[in-house]
Amino acid sequence: MLSDCLLIVFISICTALLGEGLTWLLVYRTEKYKKLKAEVEKQSKKLEKKKEGGESSDRSQKKKLERQEERLKNHNRDLSFVKMKSMFAIGFAFTALLSMFNSIFDGRVVAKMPFVPISLLQGISHRNLGGDDYSDCSFIFLYILCTMSIRQNVQKLLGLAPSRAASKQGGGLFATPGQLNTR
Repeated sequence: MLSDCLLIVFISICTALLGEGLTWLLVYRTEKYKKLKAEVEKQSKKLEKKKEGGESSDRSQKKKLERQEERLKNHNRDLSFVKMKSMFAIGFAFTALLSMFNSIFDGRVVAKMPFVPISLLQGISHRNLGGDDYSDCSFIFLYILCTMSIRQNVQKLLGLAPSRAASKQGGGLFATPGQLNTR
């Protein structure tokens, strides 16, 4: 069981590196991405400085701030669209890999959890496993957990994660409602 866990962690690391490699090949090395990313960084820092400078009651200052926020939102949206093509390629590749690995580990308990997951997660944590011991862990559950944690760290390690200023400003195609309400 330990060897299966280590193998799944290794598979997660390899697929995260493969995903980032594909993303670099299709997106990160292009001039359009580099230009948009630099523009988002510049706009984010400029906007952050203006917001930290204090709220001005001047109507023209508020209009300028709104225009800059709109520009940043548009640049973030464009950046998301540039990344979109790699997302489809990675999604296709990962679906193929996932189905292959899922068939290899089908019906095998790969880990024993020290708890029984909530009923909402039991379907995926106990997927294709026999028996009623819900602390048994299936491949798909462990793989998803590993990939979610490893991919973020691989992005940071390779310097491909978005900067703090850009993340703080948010926006773009996948902005959270909280980010949109602050504008």
